[in-house]
Amino acid sequence: MIHRFYRSRLFRFATGLIAGAALLAACGQQPLRDPPAAATQSAAAPAPAQLGTQWGEGIESKTRSVSAKRLSDQPDDVASLGYNEANAVRRTVGNNPERRLNLLLAQGDIEWSVLDEDGKPLPLQRARRAEDMFRLAGVEGSRYTLRFRNLSDRSYEVIATVDGLDVLNGKPGSLRNGGYVLSPQQSLTIEGFRKNQNEVAAFRFAAPGRAYAANSEAGDVRNIGVIGAALFELDEPNLPRRARRDATPSQPSAFPADGAYAPPPRYRK
Repeated sequence: MIHRFYRSRLFRFATGLIAGAALLAACGQQPLRDPPAAATQSAAAPAPAQLGTQWGEGIESKTRSVSAKRLSDQPDDVASLGYNEANAVRRTVGNNPERRLNLLLAQGDIEWSVLDEDGKPLPLQRARRAEDMFRLAGVEGSRYTLRFRNLSDRSYEVIATVDGLDVLNGKPGSLRNGGYVLSPQQSLTIEGFRKNQNEVAAFRFAAPGRAYAANSEAGDVRNIGVIGAALFELDEPNLPRRARRDATPSQPSAFPADGAYAPPPRYRK
């Protein structure tokens, strides 16, 4: 009698219910799994910059203060260049980028290029049909310089920034800062952050943690990986004025200069 009950449909049905309830209870105790953390982070935040600019060795570079007056409070041109290691630049610009060796600014009056340690222009690249900035590939530890060549008969004031810091005073870049004077038919080579009237600290590509912007109270790591330039035509009474175009960036930073030079870096432990 008992043997026949085990074989009956009622017993098999009851056993199935008990097993199913046990399976559901076991499943109910398992926590819900979140998406993998790495996948969530890669979709939400871009990869950090892989190169910055370090406060390098001292280079003799003499300068002097002069009096000059801008034609306008509005710049004649504002431009930016991005930089990173070669693989990152290649991923950004694609397989067939637009290439240049320099940029022409201020309606062609000024030629801007970035030179390597041998004095050769570093190629500037950007994706074709893109409005993005041009980019250059650097090598960690290598030195570079900024060169501005005046092709005109007009004088310009050049304000340059590296990683968001003014190369003259080490403060956040601003159109109100003073700059270098570039005379007609002359060239200006900026080799580093100015330490005093006789010396600059060389520009050297470095890991972001060694960048000057990451080790200065005025720096902001979010600006690492960009080089900027602003040009103002200077007032010269003997030259006729010409039509100007508005080159003011959408959100300029306003930090008035106080004439101080760039302080040395303070590396964090």
